[in-house]
Amino acid sequence: MAAIEEAKKGLSEGGIPIGSVLVNDGKIIGRGHNQRVQKKSAVLHAEMDCLENSGRLTAADYRKSTLYSTLSPCDMCSGTVLLYGIPKVVIGENETFKGPEDYLRSRGVELVFIDSQECKDLMAEFIQKNPEIWDEDIGK
Repeated sequence: MAAIEEAKKGLSEGGIPIGSVLVNDGKIIGRGHNQRVQKKSAVLHAEMDCLENSGRLTAADYRKSTLYSTLSPCDMCSGTVLLYGIPKVVIGENETFKGPEDYLRSRGVELVFIDSQECKDLMAEFIQKNPEIWDEDIGK
């Protein structure tokens, strides 16, 4: 999964291993990974970085896209999914962190869960080594 490649890229840069890709008509049109550490950013979660890297799209493009993320999207990233009308989110895992999935569903977003052990392992190893960075990332 391309989102896992992005997560590993973020980890190799010293960041949190969460990755995301936006797919439209079967093609990846944007990639991103969590860059809060690398860029000292308050908002560059993987999904936000991915959407930023996708460039300006039309509302019609968003409505026929799928967002892939290695981790369940947080409130901020879920809000962006709703704002742009992205109809489907594929989630690598939601044991480490569970965003507002019920709310996304209630607003018509289709959620697909992969339950990826690789995604879980990347996060578990990172959190064990960097609990303070993880707590900061999820606003704890």
